[in-house]
Amino acid sequence: MPNRLAASRLLWLALVAVLLAAFFLKPALRRLFPIPYAREIAAAAQENALDPFLLAALVRVESGFNPRAVSSRGARGLMQVMPDTGQWIASQMGWSAFDPDDLFEPELNLRMGAWYLRALLDQFDGRPVVALAAYNAGRTRVQEWLAQGRWDGREETLEDIPFGETRHHVRRVLTTLETYRWLYDGSFQQVSPDLNRM
Repeated sequence: MPNRLAASRLLWLALVAVLLAAFFLKPALRRLFPIPYAREIAAAAQENALDPFLLAALVRVESGFNPRAVSSRGARGLMQVMPDTGQWIASQMGWSAFDPDDLFEPELNLRMGAWYLRALLDQFDGRPVVALAAYNAGRTRVQEWLAQGRWDGREETLEDIPFGETRHHVRRVLTTLETYRWLYDGSFQQVSPDLNRM
């Protein structure tokens, strides 16, 4: 009988520990996976009919939420927009004045990057995996891969993407996306605007 009582107490303590961990785990993990610029991300996502978590995941992978980030190839800002792509996006959006330094402005960079992601989604039939690959490797290259049958555009066949960097990029964005959705219970409204800057 004492063994049963001890086992029952251990089981009860384990259950309490699991419940407490679940209750405190997400808030603690949210501190490790914040979403800075949440208001700007939500606005840019809404303007372009995008999932704000997808946009936030892409920003995290592209720049780590650093608005002054510059890649070795010269991509700038939160969404790592190349200056020539920025010029093209600005013209498509009807903006007459564009300076490459504008890409360091978080709100503008997010609006441009979100517009471009929407354009890629529209071009590739709403397939996020293909759009993410094109965001990284370029749309012409991804069109060639698909046309040549080198990749069929499915998440299950990411290994077929010819560029390792692009495979890794798409995987990281998708993993970050799922992490954000889980941490914030699928509701972007749960993202704290108090963590708006890093």
